[in-house]
Amino acid sequence: MTATILIADDDAVQRRLVENMVQRCGYGTILVDSGDAAIAALTAPDAPVIDAIVLDLVMPGLDGMGVLSKIRETGLNTPVIVQTAHGGIDNVVSAMRAGAHDFVVKPVGIERLQVSLRNALNASALKVELQRIRHSREGRLSFADIITRNETMTGVMKAAKKAASSSIPVLIEGESGVGKELFARAIHGTSERSAKPFVAVNCGAIPDNLVESILFGHEKGSFTGATERHTGKFVEAHGGTLFLDEVSELPLAAQVKLLRALQEGAVEAVGGRKPVKVDVRIISATNRRLLDRVKAGQFREDLFYRLHVLPLTIPPLRMRRDDIPNLLRHFLARFCAEENRAISGISGEAMAGLVQLAWPGNIRQLENAVYRAVVMSEADQLDVADFPLVGAQSAAEAGPIGEPLIMEPALHPAAPAMVSGNEIPIAPLPAAGSLLMLTNDGEMRPLEEMEAEIIRFAIAHYRGQMSEVARRLKIGRSPLYRKLDEAAAKDPLSGSSSEAG
Repeated sequence: MTATILIADDDAVQRRLVENMVQRCGYGTILVDSGDAAIAALTAPDAPVIDAIVLDLVMPGLDGMGVLSKIRETGLNTPVIVQTAHGGIDNVVSAMRAGAHDFVVKPVGIERLQVSLRNALNASALKVELQRIRHSREGRLSFADIITRNETMTGVMKAAKKAASSSIPVLIEGESGVGKELFARAIHGTSERSAKPFVAVNCGAIPDNLVESILFGHEKGSFTGATERHTGKFVEAHGGTLFLDEVSELPLAAQVKLLRALQEGAVEAVGGRKPVKVDVRIISATNRRLLDRVKAGQFREDLFYRLHVLPLTIPPLRMRRDDIPNLLRHFLARFCAEENRAISGISGEAMAGLVQLAWPGNIRQLENAVYRAVVMSEADQLDVADFPLVGAQSAAEAGPIGEPLIMEPALHPAAPAMVSGNEIPIAPLPAAGSLLMLTNDGEMRPLEEMEAEIIRFAIAHYRGQMSEVARRLKIGRSPLYRKLDEAAAKDPLSGSSSEAG
């Protein structure tokens, strides 16, 4: 999903001019005609996420300086670009001191506005990333630290927020790399137990003969090698949250003891003489369908119902491709800061290619792809060559050497130079395309093959903005993703046929 810019100006003509430029930059817009309306749009309970504000300083009623003051009072971190017809140094200083990110003088040109918006959004992304890292280290992660605007994820987030207000056991299902632990930490960080420990255990990484000792503890001398007393993860998490990651991998013997601990609220250490009372909130996670493991006899049914009280299923990244541009912006900002690289953005071709990929490793794979690109790139903008997966898919789509391309973009001489639809400047994209309808043998190409080419071209043309692609092609986003998956499944280089373990 593209960034959304709030434009506040009492002059209707100026509002439309700025709106046109912002949309040509590829961003969504919300228009208001006063300072009071701007604050209302920012603070309404059901308000959409606003990524930046273009704010007129001189307005009747609550003026631009008043809006900046209100934003600071409410604790909002939305970057603000102020504009006025009076570019005096006093106005600049006052606006910057009041918290504005940048200052432009009317009438602003599209190039100047583009740079200002890009810098504001990148700075905001970096700030959010640094805050997320700090919250993670301090154990204070919240749902505000989860980067998503996908409609399906909105439902998952709503259920998770309700779960945070109680101690109900939560089971989080989803492929590897979708962010199950991040959700678990957000539930803990938003709950009444947030000041107490969050203890994570990867059940799949513990040797079978040590599971009971690590979970429930052991007494000194209780077995060979037990030279010291160990309290166990349940006792460590007392008063807080115990996160059992990959809980489906627990051996059956440990499942019996886990079930008893959950039923009685007490654990008994290996070699211990009496149980120890514990107060823990259980959040478990698995990258498998736990019910299938129950049917296969690999997971106890009674334990399943103890853990499966409130199930949350996090969709894979390929089912929420509209999150990819925002994730890319945040990852790029963070890694550029960590690696001290001055990379301005990602090209349109690369962005469109990244949105189309299946990402079997989900967000973790996307994050690592950006990290590699930032480290290895020698240019000031990331391109297709910096993402081998995109290059491999493009090569597969081109067909064998000597075979003509199925779709050949044709540059339109009158097309305006467009800029980023994904918060960062990109190269101009073709305004029109041509589609070959016959094979080399003079026969008609299959309809689904041509449909796939049309969808790929639309994704490139609208710079990976899946909502816009779906709207222009008059197709729902779910059917659009399904058609992409079906096309990718036939391409051995796309990766969609391999599920995350």
